[in-house]
Amino acid sequence: MQNKITQLFGIQYPIIQGGMVWASGWRLASAVSNAGGLGLLGAGSMYPEVLEEHIIKCKKATDKPFGVNVPMLYPDIEKLMNIIVDQGVKIVFTSAGNPKTWTKFLKDKGITVVHVVSSVKFALKAQEAGVDAIVAEGFEAGGHNGRDETTTMVLIPSVKEKISIPLIAAGGIATGRAMLAAMVLGADGVQVGSRFVASPEASSHELFKKWVVDAKEGDTQLTLKELAPVRLLKNKFFQDIQEAYANGASKKDLQALLGRARAKRGMFEGDMEEGELEIGQVSGLIHNITPAAKIVEELIVEFSQAKAEILDY
Repeated sequence: MQNKITQLFGIQYPIIQGGMVWASGWRLASAVSNAGGLGLLGAGSMYPEVLEEHIIKCKKATDKPFGVNVPMLYPDIEKLMNIIVDQGVKIVFTSAGNPKTWTKFLKDKGITVVHVVSSVKFALKAQEAGVDAIVAEGFEAGGHNGRDETTTMVLIPSVKEKISIPLIAAGGIATGRAMLAAMVLGADGVQVGSRFVASPEASSHELFKKWVVDAKEGDTQLTLKELAPVRLLKNKFFQDIQEAYANGASKKDLQALLGRARAKRGMFEGDMEEGELEIGQVSGLIHNITPAAKIVEELIVEFSQAKAEILDY
Protein backbone atom coordinates (compact mmCIF):
# COMPACT_ATOMS: atom_id res chain seq x y z
CA MET A 1 0.00 0.00 0.00
CA GLN A 2 2.38 2.66 -1.27
CA ASN A 3 1.65 6.37 -1.59
CA LYS A 4 3.19 9.74 -0.69
CA ILE A 5 3.04 9.11 3.07
CA THR A 6 4.45 5.59 3.06
CA GLN A 7 7.27 6.78 0.81
CA LEU A 8 7.95 9.87 2.93
CA PHE A 9 8.36 7.86 6.14
CA GLY A 10 9.51 4.51 4.74
CA ILE A 11 6.55 2.60 6.23
CA GLN A 12 4.15 -0.08 5.01
CA TYR A 13 0.79 1.56 5.71
CA PRO A 14 -0.20 5.27 5.73
CA ILE A 15 -1.21 5.06 9.39
CA ILE A 16 0.39 7.31 12.00
CA GLN A 17 -0.17 6.77 15.72
CA GLY A 18 -0.84 10.06 17.45
CA GLY A 19 1.88 11.25 19.84
CA MET A 20 -0.53 11.64 22.75
CA VAL A 21 0.52 12.83 26.20
CA TRP A 22 0.53 10.14 28.91
CA ALA A 23 -0.22 7.42 26.35
CA SER A 24 2.49 7.37 23.68
CA GLY A 25 5.60 5.82 25.18
CA TRP A 26 8.13 3.49 23.60
CA ARG A 27 5.96 0.36 23.96
CA LEU A 28 3.12 1.83 21.91
CA ALA A 29 5.32 3.59 19.35
CA SER A 30 7.46 0.51 18.68
CA ALA A 31 4.40 -1.76 18.46
CA VAL A 32 2.77 0.45 15.83
CA SER A 33 6.00 0.77 13.86
CA ASN A 34 6.56 -2.98 13.96
CA ALA A 35 3.03 -3.45 12.63
CA GLY A 36 3.76 -1.33 9.56
CA GLY A 37 2.54 2.11 10.67
CA LEU A 38 4.49 5.03 12.10
CA GLY A 39 4.73 5.12 15.88
CA LEU A 40 5.25 8.43 17.64
CA LEU A 41 6.58 9.17 21.10
CA GLY A 42 4.57 11.86 22.88
CA ALA A 43 7.23 14.24 24.20
CA GLY A 44 4.66 16.63 25.64
CA SER A 45 4.43 14.61 28.86
CA MET A 46 8.12 13.73 29.15
CA TYR A 47 11.02 15.45 30.87
CA PRO A 48 14.05 15.62 28.54
CA GLU A 49 15.80 12.68 30.25
CA VAL A 50 12.60 10.64 30.06
CA LEU A 51 12.28 11.31 26.33
CA GLU A 52 15.89 10.20 25.85
CA GLU A 53 15.15 6.96 27.72
CA HIS A 54 12.07 6.28 25.57
CA ILE A 55 13.97 6.95 22.34
CA ILE A 56 16.72 4.53 23.36
CA LYS A 57 14.18 1.84 24.32
CA CYS A 58 12.19 2.39 21.13
CA LYS A 59 15.31 1.95 18.98
CA LYS A 60 15.94 -1.36 20.74
CA ALA A 61 12.32 -2.50 20.30
CA THR A 62 12.01 -1.76 16.58
CA ASP A 63 14.22 -1.44 13.54
CA LYS A 64 11.40 0.37 11.71
CA PRO A 65 10.95 4.15 11.42
CA PHE A 66 9.42 5.99 14.36
CA GLY A 67 9.18 9.63 15.33
CA VAL A 68 8.62 12.11 18.15
CA ASN A 69 5.72 14.53 18.58
CA VAL A 70 6.84 17.80 20.18
CA PRO A 71 4.33 20.46 21.31
CA MET A 72 6.17 23.74 20.82
CA LEU A 73 4.70 25.18 24.01
CA TYR A 74 6.96 22.80 25.94
CA PRO A 75 9.17 24.86 28.31
CA ASP A 76 12.40 22.87 27.73
CA ILE A 77 11.89 22.45 24.01
CA GLU A 78 15.52 23.23 23.15
CA LYS A 79 16.65 20.32 25.33
CA LEU A 80 14.11 18.03 23.64
CA MET A 81 15.25 19.03 20.16
CA ASN A 82 18.91 18.48 20.99
CA ILE A 83 18.14 15.02 22.39
CA ILE A 84 16.15 14.17 19.24
CA VAL A 85 19.11 15.19 17.07
CA ASP A 86 21.72 13.48 19.26
CA GLN A 87 19.73 10.23 19.31
CA GLY A 88 19.37 10.20 15.54
CA VAL A 89 15.57 10.44 15.35
CA LYS A 90 14.64 11.05 11.72
CA ILE A 91 10.97 12.10 11.99
CA VAL A 92 9.51 14.92 14.11
CA PHE A 93 5.90 16.07 14.33
CA THR A 94 5.52 19.57 15.78
CA SER A 95 2.32 21.07 17.14
CA ALA A 96 0.87 23.94 19.19
CA GLY A 97 3.14 26.69 17.92
CA ASN A 98 4.80 28.48 15.02
CA PRO A 99 6.35 25.94 12.61
CA LYS A 100 8.99 28.48 11.53
CA THR A 101 10.61 28.25 14.95
CA TRP A 102 12.12 24.77 14.57
CA THR A 103 11.52 23.51 11.02
CA LYS A 104 14.77 24.80 9.50
CA PHE A 105 16.81 23.62 12.49
CA LEU A 106 15.41 20.10 12.14
CA LYS A 107 15.56 19.90 8.35
CA ASP A 108 19.18 21.09 8.38
CA LYS A 109 19.86 17.97 10.48
CA GLY A 110 18.23 15.73 7.86
CA ILE A 111 15.02 15.27 9.84
CA THR A 112 11.60 14.95 8.18
CA VAL A 113 9.24 17.53 9.73
CA VAL A 114 5.45 17.37 9.93
CA HIS A 115 3.30 20.05 11.55
CA VAL A 116 -0.18 19.65 13.05
CA VAL A 117 -2.79 22.30 12.20
CA SER A 118 -6.51 22.87 12.65
CA SER A 119 -7.17 25.37 9.86
CA VAL A 120 -6.31 26.24 6.27
CA LYS A 121 -4.59 29.41 7.48
CA PHE A 122 -2.09 27.51 9.60
CA ALA A 123 -1.66 24.79 6.97
CA LEU A 124 -0.44 27.45 4.55
CA LYS A 125 1.90 28.90 7.18
CA ALA A 126 3.33 25.44 7.83
CA GLN A 127 3.86 24.80 4.12
CA GLU A 128 5.57 28.19 3.81
CA ALA A 129 7.82 27.26 6.74
CA GLY A 130 9.10 24.30 4.73
CA VAL A 131 7.55 21.29 6.48
CA ASP A 132 7.45 18.01 4.58
CA ALA A 133 3.81 17.19 5.36
CA ILE A 134 0.84 18.47 7.32
CA VAL A 135 -1.55 16.84 9.79
CA ALA A 136 -4.94 18.54 9.56
CA GLU A 137 -6.82 17.76 12.77
CA GLY A 138 -10.56 18.21 12.95
CA PHE A 139 -12.78 19.33 15.82
CA GLU A 140 -13.62 15.72 16.71
CA ALA A 141 -10.10 15.07 17.97
CA GLY A 142 -9.20 14.51 21.60
CA GLY A 143 -6.84 16.60 23.68
CA HIS A 144 -5.94 20.14 22.63
CA ASN A 145 -7.84 21.29 19.62
CA GLY A 146 -8.51 24.17 17.26
CA ARG A 147 -10.64 27.15 18.23
CA ASP A 148 -12.63 27.20 14.99
CA GLU A 149 -14.38 23.88 15.59
CA THR A 150 -13.97 22.82 11.96
CA THR A 151 -14.86 19.15 11.51
CA THR A 152 -12.52 16.71 9.80
CA MET A 153 -14.94 16.23 6.92
CA VAL A 154 -14.76 19.95 6.12
CA LEU A 155 -11.13 20.58 7.09
CA ILE A 156 -9.47 17.89 4.95
CA PRO A 157 -10.81 18.96 1.54
CA SER A 158 -10.37 22.62 2.49
CA VAL A 159 -6.69 22.11 3.27
CA LYS A 160 -6.16 19.77 0.31
CA GLU A 161 -7.44 22.49 -1.99
CA LYS A 162 -4.74 24.92 -0.85
CA ILE A 163 -1.54 22.94 -0.23
CA SER A 164 0.80 20.95 -2.47
CA ILE A 165 2.61 18.81 0.14
CA PRO A 166 1.34 15.49 1.58
CA LEU A 167 -1.67 15.69 3.87
CA ILE A 168 -2.50 13.50 6.87
CA ALA A 169 -6.04 13.53 8.30
CA ALA A 170 -6.69 13.40 12.05
CA GLY A 171 -9.72 13.69 14.27
CA GLY A 172 -12.45 11.08 14.54
CA ILE A 173 -10.54 8.28 12.80
CA ALA A 174 -10.62 4.91 14.55
CA THR A 175 -11.84 2.54 11.83
CA GLY A 176 -10.86 1.47 8.36
CA ARG A 177 -14.01 3.03 6.96
CA ALA A 178 -13.09 6.39 8.48
CA MET A 179 -9.59 5.98 7.05
CA LEU A 180 -11.05 5.42 3.58
CA ALA A 181 -13.37 8.40 3.96
CA ALA A 182 -10.47 10.66 4.92
CA MET A 183 -8.45 9.54 1.93
CA VAL A 184 -11.39 10.00 -0.42
CA LEU A 185 -11.62 13.56 0.90
CA GLY A 186 -8.01 14.15 -0.12
CA ALA A 187 -5.76 12.86 2.67
CA ASP A 188 -2.69 10.81 1.83
CA GLY A 189 -2.73 9.11 5.22
CA VAL A 190 -4.35 9.19 8.64
CA GLN A 191 -3.26 9.89 12.18
CA VAL A 192 -5.06 7.76 14.76
CA GLY A 193 -4.99 8.78 18.41
CA SER A 194 -7.88 7.73 20.62
CA ARG A 195 -8.07 4.19 19.24
CA PHE A 196 -4.49 3.50 20.31
CA VAL A 197 -5.18 4.76 23.84
CA ALA A 198 -7.32 1.64 24.28
CA SER A 199 -4.40 -0.73 23.78
CA PRO A 200 -2.26 -2.71 26.26
CA GLU A 201 0.86 -0.89 25.03
CA ALA A 202 -0.46 2.61 25.78
CA SER A 203 1.06 4.00 28.98
CA SER A 204 -2.28 5.44 30.10
CA HIS A 205 -3.81 4.19 33.36
CA GLU A 206 -6.04 1.13 33.05
CA LEU A 207 -8.97 3.01 34.60
CA PHE A 208 -8.70 5.68 31.91
CA LYS A 209 -8.67 3.01 29.21
CA LYS A 210 -11.82 1.50 30.73
CA TRP A 211 -13.54 4.88 30.66
CA VAL A 212 -12.62 5.26 26.99
CA VAL A 213 -14.06 1.84 26.15
CA ASP A 214 -17.22 2.58 28.15
CA ALA A 215 -17.74 6.03 26.61
CA LYS A 216 -20.87 6.67 24.59
CA GLU A 217 -21.85 9.25 22.00
CA GLY A 218 -21.89 12.69 23.63
CA ASP A 219 -19.62 11.76 26.53
CA THR A 220 -16.92 14.22 25.43
CA GLN A 221 -17.00 17.97 24.94
CA LEU A 222 -14.61 20.73 23.92
CA THR A 223 -14.04 23.22 26.73
CA LEU A 224 -11.59 25.76 28.20
CA LYS A 225 -11.37 27.70 24.94
CA GLU A 226 -10.20 30.77 26.86
CA LEU A 227 -7.02 28.88 27.84
CA ALA A 228 -6.37 26.20 25.22
CA PRO A 229 -9.35 24.32 23.76
CA VAL A 230 -9.36 20.72 24.98
CA ARG A 231 -11.79 17.83 24.44
CA LEU A 232 -12.54 15.99 27.67
CA LEU A 233 -14.60 13.11 28.97
CA LYS A 234 -17.36 14.37 31.25
CA ASN A 235 -16.27 13.57 34.80
CA LYS A 236 -16.44 15.56 38.05
CA PHE A 237 -13.62 17.88 36.95
CA PHE A 238 -15.45 18.61 33.71
CA GLN A 239 -18.64 19.37 35.65
CA ASP A 240 -16.64 21.72 37.91
CA ILE A 241 -15.58 23.60 34.78
CA GLN A 242 -19.20 23.88 33.64
CA GLU A 243 -20.22 25.19 37.05
CA ALA A 244 -17.41 27.74 36.93
CA TYR A 245 -18.65 28.99 33.56
CA ALA A 246 -22.19 29.22 34.92
CA ASN A 247 -20.86 31.39 37.74
CA GLY A 248 -19.11 33.75 35.34
CA ALA A 249 -15.55 32.50 35.85
CA SER A 250 -12.76 34.65 34.45
CA LYS A 251 -9.74 33.31 32.58
CA LYS A 252 -7.77 33.62 35.81
CA ASP A 253 -10.43 31.63 37.65
CA LEU A 254 -10.29 28.89 35.03
CA GLN A 255 -6.50 28.75 35.24
CA ALA A 256 -6.74 28.37 39.01
CA LEU A 257 -9.32 25.59 38.64
CA LEU A 258 -7.17 23.76 36.09
CA GLY A 259 -4.06 24.01 38.24
CA ARG A 260 -1.06 21.88 37.39
CA ALA A 261 -0.71 18.28 36.21
CA ARG A 262 -4.47 17.68 35.77
CA ALA A 263 -3.89 15.55 32.68
CA LYS A 264 -1.25 13.43 34.39
CA ARG A 265 -3.54 13.02 37.39
CA GLY A 266 -6.34 11.67 35.24
CA MET A 267 -4.88 9.84 32.25
CA PHE A 268 -1.68 8.53 33.84
CA GLU A 269 -2.44 8.24 37.56
CA GLY A 270 -6.05 7.14 37.20
CA ASP A 271 -7.97 9.81 39.13
CA MET A 272 -11.23 9.56 37.22
CA GLU A 273 -12.96 12.24 39.28
CA GLU A 274 -10.49 15.12 39.56
CA GLY A 275 -8.22 14.38 36.59
CA GLU A 276 -8.34 15.83 33.09
CA LEU A 277 -9.44 13.05 30.73
CA GLU A 278 -8.50 13.95 27.15
CA ILE A 279 -10.02 11.79 24.41
CA GLY A 280 -11.77 12.19 21.06
CA GLN A 281 -15.43 11.97 20.10
CA VAL A 282 -14.66 8.66 18.43
CA SER A 283 -14.30 7.06 21.87
CA GLY A 284 -17.98 6.21 21.47
CA LEU A 285 -16.94 3.76 18.74
CA ILE A 286 -14.17 2.09 20.75
CA HIS A 287 -15.50 -0.99 22.51
CA ASN A 288 -12.44 -2.98 23.54
CA ILE A 289 -8.80 -2.80 24.55
CA THR A 290 -6.89 -4.26 21.63
CA PRO A 291 -3.15 -4.79 20.96
CA ALA A 292 -1.67 -2.07 18.77
CA ALA A 293 -0.66 -4.49 16.02
CA LYS A 294 -4.20 -5.82 15.89
CA ILE A 295 -5.57 -2.28 15.62
CA VAL A 296 -3.36 -1.63 12.60
CA GLU A 297 -4.44 -4.93 11.05
CA GLU A 298 -8.13 -4.17 11.64
CA LEU A 299 -7.76 -0.72 10.11
CA ILE A 300 -6.23 -2.11 6.94
CA VAL A 301 -8.69 -5.02 6.61
CA GLU A 302 -11.72 -2.77 7.06
CA PHE A 303 -10.23 -0.13 4.76
CA SER A 304 -9.80 -2.74 2.02
CA GLN A 305 -13.29 -4.18 2.53
CA ALA A 306 -14.91 -0.75 2.44
CA LYS A 307 -12.96 0.18 -0.67
CA ALA A 308 -14.12 -2.99 -2.41
CA GLU A 309 -17.74 -2.27 -1.46
CA ILE A 310 -17.49 1.22 -2.95
CA LEU A 311 -16.08 -0.16 -6.18
CA ASP A 312 -19.06 -2.52 -6.41
CA TYR A 313 -21.53 0.40 -6.62
